[in-house]
Amino acid sequence: MMSLAFVSKKEKEVKAENLGITIYNTEENQFIDEDDIKNFFIERNDPIINSEIKNVNVNALEKALNSHPAIETSDISVDINGDVKVEITQRTPLVRVINMDGESYYIDTKTRLMPLSDKFTARVLVVNGNIAEPFARRYKFTVDQIAENPTFKELSMLDDIYEMADYIAKDTLLHSLIHQMSINEEKEFELFPSVGNHKIVFGDATDIAEKFENLKLFYSKGLNKTDNWNKYSTISLKYKNQVVCTKK
Repeated sequence: MMSLAFVSKKEKEVKAENLGITIYNTEENQFIDEDDIKNFFIERNDPIINSEIKNVNVNALEKALNSHPAIETSDISVDINGDVKVEITQRTPLVRVINMDGESYYIDTKTRLMPLSDKFTARVLVVNGNIAEPFARRYKFTVDQIAENPTFKELSMLDDIYEMADYIAKDTLLHSLIHQMSINEEKEFELFPSVGNHKIVFGDATDIAEKFENLKLFYSKGLNKTDNWNKYSTISLKYKNQVVCTKK
């Protein structure tokens, strides 16, 4: 018992000597790096290194890190050798929103609003047009919470934007084809493909899978000749089981 008490006392006196930082999801996103995390701790007056491990408040540090706009999750562990390990998973933007006031922000893959970064710009689908939602009044809520909120839901387009962007991102063909969306005055989606000089009037965010399947079928059957890609100014999917085209 005396030996155990001695070891326990020595453990409490161990100082943090090594800080190891691992950042996940760096293949496509570089919003933060190791220096950013170290500076984050310093700015909070949490230098960690040379602090006794008994004074390293893991829960408080994780909570602070999770409040960082670029971080999805964090995990911190401390061992009796003085090693502190910090594991960070970056957030993943899904779509970039530009509202009517010119304010811009992301919606991430977890349906949360995310501010832009001065350090890195994500290459994602862009949506603009008749979008009223400001970042400051929405960032504390997920897209689903906004859609269910009695005050927000009447005007909000963010849930529809997320659903459209998520479907496009998960479809290999659509992901490479559609590079921008816009919301018109009728609250309809208009899509702009990377191939051809035409606009796709999608309508509202209902029957998404069916409409996109109709579009892909039309592309494969109706525009299978090179000269047909610039033949139409508008391709409309808003009518049930129809693809209506307007010639230039």
